[in-house]
Amino acid sequence: MSDSAAIAQFKADHLWQAHGWQAEAVFGVAADGRLLAPAGTPAERVGRWVLPGMPNLHSHAFQRAMAGLAERRGKAEDSFWSWRETMYAFAATIGPDELQAIAAQLYVEMLKAGYTSVCEFHYLHHQPDGAPYAPPEAMSLALVEAAREAGIGLTLLPVLYISGGFDGRALSARQRRFGHDVDAYLRLLETLRRQQNEELSVGIALHSLRAVPEPALREVLACELAASGPIHIHIAEQVGEVQDCLATRGARPVEWLFGHAAVDARWCLVHATHLTAAETAQLARSGAVAGLCPSTEANLGDGLFPLADYLDAGGVLGIGSDSHISISPVEELRWLEYGQRLATRHRNIAARQPGDSVGETLWRAALRGGAQASGRPLGELREGARADLIVLDDGSPLLAARDARSALDSFLFAGNTPLVRDVMVGGRWQVRDFRHRDEERIAARYRSVVGSLQLA
Repeated sequence: MSDSAAIAQFKADHLWQAHGWQAEAVFGVAADGRLLAPAGTPAERVGRWVLPGMPNLHSHAFQRAMAGLAERRGKAEDSFWSWRETMYAFAATIGPDELQAIAAQLYVEMLKAGYTSVCEFHYLHHQPDGAPYAPPEAMSLALVEAAREAGIGLTLLPVLYISGGFDGRALSARQRRFGHDVDAYLRLLETLRRQQNEELSVGIALHSLRAVPEPALREVLACELAASGPIHIHIAEQVGEVQDCLATRGARPVEWLFGHAAVDARWCLVHATHLTAAETAQLARSGAVAGLCPSTEANLGDGLFPLADYLDAGGVLGIGSDSHISISPVEELRWLEYGQRLATRHRNIAARQPGDSVGETLWRAALRGGAQASGRPLGELREGARADLIVLDDGSPLLAARDARSALDSFLFAGNTPLVRDVMVGGRWQVRDFRHRDEERIAARYRSVVGSLQLA
């Protein structure tokens, strides 16, 4: 640690640990924002229920401002692909200033919901005509600055996006601002990685197999930059995507990826919705993270992930808010479970053994997978980890008369009243008594910027 002296010491009636709740827990926070062992000095009581903050492993920040604008039926049957055209049109209105304003508002909302870090899957690189900004990393820097303003931890994942389909077609006019060749992409990574610090990590994102031809995938994965840090990819989100991959590459997307890349714990396979039993088992064995975004997957009509089989195989998973039609780890985990209940007509699917708690199972799993996908020391309240934590509202009726056996289940499955009262990130309080320290200014700028966009 850069400074091991505790600058504060806190006490929680119940502190969530990997094994469950620890009663009467005392912990210190160092000047560098990491947790310390108790030092025997007076401690400030922070609350009854204190949990690690949740990592959000998949975000497209600019889409926050279009949430709710794609819910009117089109001329043909709507699907992910018709939604994508609406998204492309909206993306054309966003520049660096707009992106920073939108992302800062989003990140404040994430913090207030209980997310303390975010993986930003960032493909909005260039000007609408495809010409680079000056500097070329201007849009990435807008996200970095937005995260700094809000006080959220950021894993920035610049996206490689080369082709418009599995057949290698050129990018369409609406996709040009997403595109790089491999050399330009690696230069962007090198530039951004020089800025890494305690609050910012930089990883690799491959948009999808349809957008990254095999030679480009091989070249990026062979570079020195791919040897460390997370690697994320959209995969098997849509039935049409699976069919196109079969037609052009002779294999399903997950099957093809495992046959052409050394997929391991560095990887996060985002969505991975449409899997065979063999692919489900292979993904679980690999140690890679299944990056699940249930509210967005439901909104887009994607389908349901094979949760029970994956958990039984020991698979790692995490959650993300993706298109931000919902910004709540509670709703993501709730709908991860509820989707399975609707499909199977059974209850308590995530709890695989008698007596297991659904809430505890899902929160524990999402902490682990989110931290792994972030490539950062997150998700645990232990000595040496970042002091990223949330404090639930002691006074809420939803938690009245709840004990350690029922508190987390009640947090996730009882009502819709916000229960995250206080949020600490890297040892600094960002939210106190439900209010972010700078939310009025950030919200006012957001309203002004969004009001100037052509959103219809």
